[in-house]
Amino acid sequence: MWLYDIALICYGWLIRLAALRHRKARSWVEGRRNLFARMEAAIRPTDRIVWVHVASLGEFEQGRPLIERIRREHPEHKILLTFFSPSGYEIRKNYAGADYIFYLPIDTRRNARRFLDIVRPEIAIFVKYEFWLNLLRELRRRRIRTFIVSAIFHRHAVFFRCYGGWWREALETFEVLFVQNDESKRLLAELGFDNAIVSGDTRFDRVADIARAARHIELVERFRDDKPLFVAGSTWGPDEELLLRLINENPAIKFIVAPHEMDEARIERLLAETKGGAVRYTQCTPETKVANRQLLVLDTVGILSSVYGYATWSYIGGGFGVGIHNTLEAATFGLPIAFGPNYRTFKEACDLVTLGAARSIATYEELAAWFAPLRDDPEVLDRAGRAAKEYTQRHQGATELITRTIFN
Repeated sequence: MWLYDIALICYGWLIRLAALRHRKARSWVEGRRNLFARMEAAIRPTDRIVWVHVASLGEFEQGRPLIERIRREHPEHKILLTFFSPSGYEIRKNYAGADYIFYLPIDTRRNARRFLDIVRPEIAIFVKYEFWLNLLRELRRRRIRTFIVSAIFHRHAVFFRCYGGWWREALETFEVLFVQNDESKRLLAELGFDNAIVSGDTRFDRVADIARAARHIELVERFRDDKPLFVAGSTWGPDEELLLRLINENPAIKFIVAPHEMDEARIERLLAETKGGAVRYTQCTPETKVANRQLLVLDTVGILSSVYGYATWSYIGGGFGVGIHNTLEAATFGLPIAFGPNYRTFKEACDLVTLGAARSIATYEELAAWFAPLRDDPEVLDRAGRAAKEYTQRHQGATELITRTIFN
């Protein structure tokens, strides 16, 4: 444990050094400045706190249905939401569903004690992962009811290694481990944990809420102009290489591309190399003539999930890098999905491939071969889209099961 503590202290200093040059590291440091003083000023001693911790934006989306259900059904509690990463905190720091939103302090023993002295949570909920050993040990020592939700365990994880004793001990903190699949429950049983419940993934509930609350976007309607629309979300450079060819070889199809990061050089390339004309979302006005353009670059955040509701086909980026982004936001609208080759650690992507609702591609030829029958044969399109939508509908209900178990 002293090695763990030293590693965390070194990590903190490295982040401070990186903050001199990197914006994200600077946000990490500045967001934690005077953190405990700000928490003490905000949180009242009489508050009955349910603390929900998420790593970043993706885990927030998993935790959001649970937060909103607790807020609706248990108004006697205050919700504290913490983030580890700036990419989640900076986007959701004004989220109205939580009463208090802060960064999580770095996990030293002193910080863990001080954090819990201020918060005094009745219930602590970790989303998916983030096994901070000092915090979990202190939660265990104080006998605070602690849960993990939407968790998923793999054989290669640290818990199953010969040196993973501290992490196996950390799992003893959780009153219930709500896991996504039977394999996770079986692996935990091998370690002697019989308190795992297969609840599924709360993201299915979240995307169902998104679909029900999808926004009307007048600009997208004008751009689509009642033509078939292909939406590519969270794309990176290698994705866009393939998509540019697909766009230019399908002039009768409208395309929307939403880059994962607003890289100006990549956006300019998309605009310049689309033969059918392209325009940026943020540069459009009510007078902009968009119906005669083939590509709309979605250079903004917060509306992609609603844009999927206008689509006929979809592509999810990230599969040529560390891994694909959110496939469920597209699947819930009944869209066939394509993505790059790095997807096998994502259970829902594997399931969608097995069901024929999605296809992994590694080359442009594979992308074109996937797209052609979906474009040309309505029955093929309907079959793939229906498989995607039914899959998301079958897996809803995790939020209700988790909430009922925790509060009953």
